[in-house]
Amino acid sequence: MKKITHFFITVTFFAAFVSACGTSQKTTVNHQVNGAHPTLYATLYQQFAAEYKALCYQAYSLADLRLKQALEKNYDKPLAIILDIDETVLDNIPYQAAAIKGDFGYPVQWAEWMEKADAEPLAGVVSFLQKASDLGVEIFYVSNRKETFKEATIRNLKDKQLPFADNDHVLLRQSSTEKESRRALIKEKFEVIMLVGDNLGDFDAIFEVTDATKRMNNTIENKNLFGDRWIVLPNAAYGSWVDALPGYNQNLPPQALSDTLKAHLKGF
Repeated sequence: MKKITHFFITVTFFAAFVSACGTSQKTTVNHQVNGAHPTLYATLYQQFAAEYKALCYQAYSLADLRLKQALEKNYDKPLAIILDIDETVLDNIPYQAAAIKGDFGYPVQWAEWMEKADAEPLAGVVSFLQKASDLGVEIFYVSNRKETFKEATIRNLKDKQLPFADNDHVLLRQSSTEKESRRALIKEKFEVIMLVGDNLGDFDAIFEVTDATKRMNNTIENKNLFGDRWIVLPNAAYGSWVDALPGYNQNLPPQALSDTLKAHLKGF
């Protein structure tokens, strides 16, 4: 999710898009301030930039390499890979685009998008997961989509030829948005050789904080896991990183929010 800065040209209540898939679950109306929508560039990047697709291919090529290396070792438990769903396996950016064009925010029309069950898989994910499955590795999808969308989610995964798309392997949010408890259940019976996600909370509970310094320090302290057992997908449109932005306060009016965020930019 990362590295697109153009959408900060103007700033709105980012919470309309922060975790449309369930990390923060805030309901707001988008208000623009003189110019482009704040997530316009990020959304266009993920829909049209060849660089974005290249990053997805790169992530799953690296995951394939790490899978081969993991299979060379001996384990006491059967093997598993845990993945997030949204912006990791399935592409929800059409919802983001519709929200920008329609000037609405989550959860408006989110249920409609979920029930369509027609999100496309990200580049590289289908072949990687099919290969892992063929090699005897079980696949678990741990997502903060609400449990009410489980049937539609399984249908979507199945239709896109993604393995282990069933009730036992798709673990959605029932109450809390934390994922650690669901990962722990999987780890009781499986050796988890890899986690894949677009949000740091997809990897460890230490990232479930809104303090930017703590998130950064935890990232640095665990740097050796990234690209090894933790594979990160890009997503500049939404995520927990928004809540952790210096100066971010969803209760501020748009211009005040823009001003306070700009005040934290690091120039030269």
